[in-house]
Amino acid sequence: MLRTVNAVRYVTPLREGGSVPALVEADDDGLYVVKLRGAAQGAKALIAELVAGELARAAGLAVPEIVLIHLDPELGRAEPHREISDLLDASAGLNLALDYLPGSVTFDPVAGPLPDPALASRVVLFDSFVTNVDRTPKNPNLLTWHHAIWLIDHGASLYFHHGWGPDAPLAESDDPFAFVRKHVLLPFATALSEAAAHLQAAWSEALVRRVAGAIPDAFLTDDMGFPSPDAHRAAYGAWLSARLAALPSILAEAERAQAEL
Repeated sequence: MLRTVNAVRYVTPLREGGSVPALVEADDDGLYVVKLRGAAQGAKALIAELVAGELARAAGLAVPEIVLIHLDPELGRAEPHREISDLLDASAGLNLALDYLPGSVTFDPVAGPLPDPALASRVVLFDSFVTNVDRTPKNPNLLTWHHAIWLIDHGASLYFHHGWGPDAPLAESDDPFAFVRKHVLLPFATALSEAAAHLQAAWSEALVRRVAGAIPDAFLTDDMGFPSPDAHRAAYGAWLSARLAALPSILAEAERAQAEL
């Protein structure tokens, strides 16, 4: 499902957010924003980025291409900041990266362009599905690029997996996600019922399990008590399947929040 590339040149840190992602050039001549496994959020942020990003893509939402990227710590040896150098050392090996969108700007609902109701509604329900708490007016994590709205930074999604384990593998899968009230696009999301039907059609049981199956072993080193990486991946797939069953309650919560506006 995901391509794998090798970093060949470390360009610069992108000093935004707690993860301090790095901009690197890869052996396919592309520039990528690398989410580092050794950052404070750890590998779970990379798992959330992968799962949420690929689900968004399957739903027809614009997400930069996600790739797996091998990082040689030698690339950061010239970095004068010890904090960044240590972070690169701690992230040696397999990481996650997103295609860099040159010239993109942060989405601003005041400046526009504004999303149409169908797009806004799909993004709102998508974020509710993956429990993304990081799409607020203060920090929208949306980019405007080539007159389209692109979704980025999903590391705060799937917050259930912090402290998760095999004793309660479906924990919080039925959460209606009341935090949707903070969503930056909620005021424009007036086609939520149609969006739910669209997502239901786009996300089959096979699709969500295939997305979960793409999580690499290197991101599952903190096994949380699961007996193997395969069992850990299967648990993610089961949770996402249970989340699909909860889509009606997720829709109802979003509709209530929209009506309150």
